[in-house]
Amino acid sequence: MDVTASDVRPSSWATRRRILGAVATGLLTSACGGTLGSIVGGEEPRPAPAPSTGGVKVGLILPLTGGGATGTALKNAAELSLAQFENPNVQLIVKDDRASPEGARVAAQEAINEGAEILLGPLFAANVQAAAQVARAAGRPIIAFSSDSTVASRGVYLLSFLPENEVERIVEYAYSQGKRSFAALIPDDAYGAVANAAFQNAVSRRGARLAAVQTFPTDRARIQAAVQAIAPVAAGPAAQADALFIPTRGDLLPAIAEQLGAINFNASRVRPLGTGQWNEAAVFRIPQLQGGWFAAPDPAGFDNFAQRYRARYNASPTRIATLAYDATSLTVALARTQGARRFSDEVLTNPSGFSGSDGLFRFYQNGANERALAVNEIRNGQVVVLSPAPKSFAS
Repeated sequence: MDVTASDVRPSSWATRRRILGAVATGLLTSACGGTLGSIVGGEEPRPAPAPSTGGVKVGLILPLTGGGATGTALKNAAELSLAQFENPNVQLIVKDDRASPEGARVAAQEAINEGAEILLGPLFAANVQAAAQVARAAGRPIIAFSSDSTVASRGVYLLSFLPENEVERIVEYAYSQGKRSFAALIPDDAYGAVANAAFQNAVSRRGARLAAVQTFPTDRARIQAAVQAIAPVAAGPAAQADALFIPTRGDLLPAIAEQLGAINFNASRVRPLGTGQWNEAAVFRIPQLQGGWFAAPDPAGFDNFAQRYRARYNASPTRIATLAYDATSLTVALARTQGARRFSDEVLTNPSGFSGSDGLFRFYQNGANERALAVNEIRNGQVVVLSPAPKSFAS
């Protein structure tokens, strides 16, 4: 599809919204002159483009010091994205926020002073807040990578994997499969608090039963007590729940699984449910979670991206590296197709969304996002897609 800026400048608002909807999901593909597969897996990356002083300037704010390997992987992914485009006409202005709010504030100001029209990043929630103050004063939007939805706002859009999306998808699917009584083991941390609220809301809205919710501190020594407390509801022949929701990170799951084994938890009777935090190879090998369901982007997209990343950098990317890849691809596509309004709220919050390496996504006016997610089952140490990610969003 070949879309020019003039194609999306009709006189009326309603007409403009309809045309934006028609082109939105093709933006990332049309900008590359091919299909989405040609961006993330269909052809070899072109040589890295030479540094440019022209074109549309885009700030990229990352924790290049103090952020471990994650900052480097995000930077690499953004540069890989540019390499897929012929004459991208976008210049990345890379800034190190030094993994601190003050560093993010300085980085945002420097990028804007150097002409950035939009900022990509930061990664950490406090840094997003600091950068947002600067960006808001300058009238610049941000596409940030934090998974803390409390830092989202109008003009500060989160491209990350938000737990609210994943919780809604997995509860929706479990309910569609006849699950009517839900229990939960939830970590007592910021992620757990968001997941807990979303879980209870999703269960309640469907009229299902909330059998028990047990929170636990995120240290292994106190996990045993939490599992023992939920045992009467979630284990044994008299189990009251038919699904057990465990939205916790992969490094804690082995300890939880060990305790589930000790209470004779039966995954064929009480279905384990999880979020994208389960999306790790080590989790797939845990015996007590075989048969478990979790919501996450379709794995094929990341697999294609990772193959291209390894070919270019001779290293494996972190899971969230696709955030920088897709954010960069989006800015190039919008710069090519949307004219002077390329990074306006109207364009960025198009309800039809955009297609990236992790599937379809869209931004809301409040800065949060929605992703089209698949439901996966852990089976014999592998992942099987039970319910594919939707190809379009409901209104």
